[in-house]
Amino acid sequence: MSDRAQPIGASERIATIDVVRGFALLGIFIMNLPDFHTSYFAGADGSHVWNAWWDRSAEVVGDVLFAGKFNSMFSLLFAVGFTIQLERMEQREPGRARMLYLRRLGWLFVFGVIHACVFWPGDILHMYALFGLILLGLRRAPDRVLWILFGACILFTPLMGVLRVLFATPEGVQLQVATEQAWEASNNLAYGQGSFFDGIRERIAEMLFIYSDPDQLRFMASFYVLIFTTTLLGLWLGRHRFFQETARHLETVRTVQWWALGAGLATGTVFGIWDATVTDPRPTPFRVLAMTCFVVCRLSIMIFYVATIIRAVHNDKWRKRLAPMGVIGRMPLTIYLGETLIATAIFHGWGLGLWGKIGPALDLVFAFAIFFLVLMPFAHWWLRRFSMGPMEYLWRVLTYGRSTMRGRVTAGVREA
Repeated sequence: MSDRAQPIGASERIATIDVVRGFALLGIFIMNLPDFHTSYFAGADGSHVWNAWWDRSAEVVGDVLFAGKFNSMFSLLFAVGFTIQLERMEQREPGRARMLYLRRLGWLFVFGVIHACVFWPGDILHMYALFGLILLGLRRAPDRVLWILFGACILFTPLMGVLRVLFATPEGVQLQVATEQAWEASNNLAYGQGSFFDGIRERIAEMLFIYSDPDQLRFMASFYVLIFTTTLLGLWLGRHRFFQETARHLETVRTVQWWALGAGLATGTVFGIWDATVTDPRPTPFRVLAMTCFVVCRLSIMIFYVATIIRAVHNDKWRKRLAPMGVIGRMPLTIYLGETLIATAIFHGWGLGLWGKIGPALDLVFAFAIFFLVLMPFAHWWLRRFSMGPMEYLWRVLTYGRSTMRGRVTAGVREA
């Protein structure tokens, strides 16, 4: 057997990670779907695009139980995967491990930029690539350093909120609202009525605006910090081989599961009340409290979901029921990009043109239907024939510089 670095085989996969990743892909799609048919800048003045009670209820429930929880889950798994992949690369080809991983991150960044500029500006892949570079620098940092950074990330949102309350001016808020409303109108024209190439021009301009406008940079900094919080947690779990040895920690997992649910529901209730009742775009102390509760709720509910999935995977009955989610979790890049391709083809003007015509309640129906009736059957069909998804295959060929596709996988997936 060759010692050269190569992607892992089926026998080396960890079932729990694949199942958690499958649920993360579903949750991400549920929360991303509104942004495929409604401008990212909609509601800048605090108003709501959809005011029917069923849409407002679905929106609030989604914000409390889904928003931020599943991209957090994915960032946690990204960091866990970083520790596993780099360790295996160093074992098989220590002299080239770092170079191979940097090449892997480089191509992930390229995929993300293409995804953002050609298909959808809500891409997160380019962010993961940048976080990967930071993880390389923190790989051997003491646990104490990771926890200090983790705490600083938690405090970032309330600190930024307090500064906004102290220094934001009514004129500045009005200017920001007017700017975002102009972008909303531009998005509606380009994405709702324009051609595919009109959309590309709009997406490139939008990405440049998001990464250059001071108000947008402040928001993006907060979003980066939120995602980095769970990336740090994933790095800590990965270096302690938690997902390889989850059976040893089931009692702790059970305790954490219920404490996390309690904290998540308590803070989520505060955030939900603010989300359902406040329409003022100005920074206020209540807004700071609500956003701080969102940060804690986001982390707590995500931990609850992960703990619940871990316990279910270790239950014989539930492990069989969750196996299909593990299959779709084996090709995350393909599924993530496939979600974008399908959704834009349905909602954008170059496709079926349903932009602005579907509310939050129907979003849930669309998300579950596309995920379970299209994407999951495709993943099962594909992986019965090949060992990895098509985009995973391309990524690995670009990383390793040679074909890595293998035929149908018959080996089992080990539990952890």
